[in-house]
Amino acid sequence: MTEPSILDRYQDYRTRQFLKNERRHANSLPGWRTPSRRRVLVVGLAVTFAFMAVVSILCAAGLQWAPLLWLPACVLFFPLWIALQVVSGRRGDAPEGALDEFEIAQRNSARAMGLSVTQALMLIPAFYLIFGATLTDGADPDMAYAGGLMVLTVLLIGGCLPAMIVGWTRPDLDPE
Repeated sequence: MTEPSILDRYQDYRTRQFLKNERRHANSLPGWRTPSRRRVLVVGLAVTFAFMAVVSILCAAGLQWAPLLWLPACVLFFPLWIALQVVSGRRGDAPEGALDEFEIAQRNSARAMGLSVTQALMLIPAFYLIFGATLTDGADPDMAYAGGLMVLTVLLIGGCLPAMIVGWTRPDLDPE
């Protein structure tokens, strides 16, 4: 009998930790576990991401007070994200050992969509930074800050999108 590899042991550990956390949060936010409530959280996250994108554009415009708007965006983002993760059972990033075949297929599809969206959206800050640096000879500090916020926004969107898709499409859970 061969000994499990380090990756196998890590996946087993990750599955155990996931199941332990799932048991801990199984009864948290019971009123938010319906599809309609999960969709409210997804829409709230989408609005927050749009707000973050607007903040990055305002920073690109050179408005000195615009970076302060990132704080309210974070104040909105963190509770919405945590609540969505809890009520969706973290099915967007769960290890395979904790999911059935349908959930694995759903998770993998959502992850693929998240990656595609991330790759497409990342072109916006990349072109902004490339062409902007060329036009300004790299002398505009607002451009670097705004580009960083754009990149951060796109990465948050891509990282959250699988959970958002699963939270939006997952049917109502059995009361068990």
